Amino acid sequence: MICHVIDHLGLQASDVEAAAAAYLRLLAPLGVHEAMRFPGPVVGMAGPDGIPHFWLSPGGPSTHEAHVAFTAPDRAAVDAVHAAALGAGLEILHAPREFPEYHPGYYGVFVRDLDGNNVEAVFHGAPGA
Repeated sequence: MICHVIDHLGLQASDVEAAAAAYLRLLAPLGVHEAMRFPGPVVGMAGPDGIPHFWLSPGGPSTHEAHVAFTAPDRAAVDAVHAAALGAGLEILHAPREFPEYHPGYYGVFVRDLDGNNVEAVFHGAPGA
């Protein structure tokens, strides 16, 4: 049984429209799309299940970096997130590779978003698959 502890996560962005556009482009390979929008603007994004688990809302620059990881269905999707980040001109913190120090088969890419947060796409699969 998989235990999902977090129902949804929200980050503040200095420019919600720009951040939403960047996230939608970056996470399109994972099936992420805009699901809801409220005045402010506040943008809710969903994956294939259609439920907005990730939110962006207005806020000033943060004094600390947040880390958020998104589940990828396979290694190809992690690589596609990397390509989308490069295409969007985002900073690559760690190019796609296996991170055996986390666990065998942990394959991820780490990217810096427009507000300085550490964003990851990760596939938990068999080592070297």
